[in-house]
Amino acid sequence: MTGSTRLAVWGDPIAHSRSPQLHGAAYARLGLDWTFERVRVPADAFDHTLASLDDSWRGLAVTMPLKEHAWAASGWRDRRAELTGAVNTLLLPGADVARPHGAPSDAPIGFNTDVGGIVAALGDASIAALGSVRIVGAGATSASALVAAAELGARTGSIVSRRPERAASLVALGERMGLAVTVEPFGGPHPAVDLTISALPGGAELPEAHAEAIAMPGGPLFDVAYHPWPSHLAARWTDGAAIPGHGMLLHQAVLQVRIFATGSVEAPLPSEDEVRAEMRSALMGD
Repeated sequence: MTGSTRLAVWGDPIAHSRSPQLHGAAYARLGLDWTFERVRVPADAFDHTLASLDDSWRGLAVTMPLKEHAWAASGWRDRRAELTGAVNTLLLPGADVARPHGAPSDAPIGFNTDVGGIVAALGDASIAALGSVRIVGAGATSASALVAAAELGARTGSIVSRRPERAASLVALGERMGLAVTVEPFGGPHPAVDLTISALPGGAELPEAHAEAIAMPGGPLFDVAYHPWPSHLAARWTDGAAIPGHGMLLHQAVLQVRIFATGSVEAPLPSEDEVRAEMRSALMGD
């Protein structure tokens, strides 16, 4: 590689991203002189911008609306990315690390660390097993939430969606994983479940009647959003814990750092507990 080692988070919008703080804390603790930038990349500029990178670039974190574009650009994808159709982490060809078996050295390779981030964040909240789940929203993050629920043992699930046709791919994904998924309209009725996951973007507001109908059955809520907090739905959650998305953000970033540093999502970092603690402090402003 030539010059400094560069990484970035891409998305549109991107000014809100906390990834530079998280990754900067990790690389400082690991003693790596790497830079991590925040770059606005519109969806229609993704391919051109990716092709323009030189060999100083090691990897990219990718957020909305670019996860499907990153999936298409990947010469190899991990299982979670293949299942969800979304890549949020690209290891670029110039990275001097061993790659997973079968992954090419001359093309970006893609990972989905959102699934692992959700699983770990739920573990922090002492949720290690599920029988049933409800997911609010039918976007890309909903697929990651559904895979995470299946990994925790869920056998039944429901998707709350304004347009049932948008949830069709999630119903099919559930079938692939042995999880029976139904679609529920906003406004209810919504039966009780072990866990509700809101996959709505930060700042999203529901009609009051819809939010109240989703909150009525109670139980724990995991909301992928973390800013502003409480979210519109979490503020109406009175019967059960409302868990913000900070933990998902933290744990998915730890997995990204593993990939950029080692080439593997499975290989723990040196002193990973200390690295995670530094990242958590940077995230929470301690």
